[in-house]
Amino acid sequence: MKKVRKELLFVFIGALAVALVFAAGCAKKNKSAESAASETYKIGAIFSVTGTGSPIGTPEKEAAEMLVENLNKAGGINGHKVELIVEDDASEEAKAVTSANKLLEKDNVIAIIGPSLTGTTLAVVNRLEEKKTPLVSCAAGVKISDPIKPYVFQVAQTDRHSVGQILSYLEKQGVNKIAFINDSNAFGMSGRNEMENAAPQHGFEIVAKETFNGTDTDMTSQLTRIKGTNAQAIVCWGTNPGPAVVTRNMKQLGMKIPLIMSHGVANNKYVELAGASADGVVMPAGRMIVAEQLPDTDPQKPVLMKFAADFKAKYGKNADHFGGHAYDAITLVFDALKNVGPDKEKIRADIENKKGFIGTDGVFNYSAKDHNGLTQDAFVMVKIEKGKWVLLK
Repeated sequence: MKKVRKELLFVFIGALAVALVFAAGCAKKNKSAESAASETYKIGAIFSVTGTGSPIGTPEKEAAEMLVENLNKAGGINGHKVELIVEDDASEEAKAVTSANKLLEKDNVIAIIGPSLTGTTLAVVNRLEEKKTPLVSCAAGVKISDPIKPYVFQVAQTDRHSVGQILSYLEKQGVNKIAFINDSNAFGMSGRNEMENAAPQHGFEIVAKETFNGTDTDMTSQLTRIKGTNAQAIVCWGTNPGPAVVTRNMKQLGMKIPLIMSHGVANNKYVELAGASADGVVMPAGRMIVAEQLPDTDPQKPVLMKFAADFKAKYGKNADHFGGHAYDAITLVFDALKNVGPDKEKIRADIENKKGFIGTDGVFNYSAKDHNGLTQDAFVMVKIEKGKWVLLK
């Protein structure tokens, strides 16, 4: 009898041990599933918050941080919080590379938005390709997405789009002889290359070509040489502060011919730096800075107005064209994460196949042959009148 009881006791103890192991396994499995469900999605960002590109990078950083904050308050993405890790490349290509390496190797981000500038973007694209990590650039140089790089996309309207809009506008004004002055950086040279390629094809003659450095404080020498030509208009290509100096120097030299800026200065910082000299300047720009003037039939208007209202409420200042780049870039990544989760290859494929995405920069239609997704119509022409942006119709 004692032997039977002893055997029963061993059976009971064995069963109990199995049950405890099973329970522990289930608990571990549930904990693991719970952990996976609450995993934070890490997105990297590289912006020129300081340096010459700060008028572009600062609103981009602000917009991206606002959108992540709003998203997390609303519950995140399918229950996952999003962490935005922002790196300031100080508008320098070497620092952009260092930032990209940190985000990829140390922070293990799912995707990166930015950089802000053409040069800093081109400095990091090969690294993103090597790591097979999606990059959604906020810069405008056409070389970013042409030729196609599988993991690299951009949201800004390109300099090719900008050149097309400018030439179309000048043709309507009866202008066919232009002078071109550009920043010596990657953005300025990209615009110059596009203009040199397109102008002759549309019956334009470039009668003068000048350059300046982004930190130059006087361009009267270059403008004096232009003044001695038969140029009917000047096209200036760069990002602040250089173009503002060109604008003020033209006024000081009494030059009356029209000044056309690139989209690189389509924000209030340019108006602030150029002052009253900016009155009458025309440029292509995204719809953000003239959102209220758009017809209600414009499909972008609701998106633009909401972003503008949210930005104003958060920061107490107006949203601009460049903050809109960050809006589009991070929203594309958000949408991909909602659709396919944190798989880098699936995120890449989701963006590449995005159609009819209404952003602040335009209506995007990406494909395997187009990683910019926009057409020339993503730009409108605007004019500065008494310090205000006016939509040209």
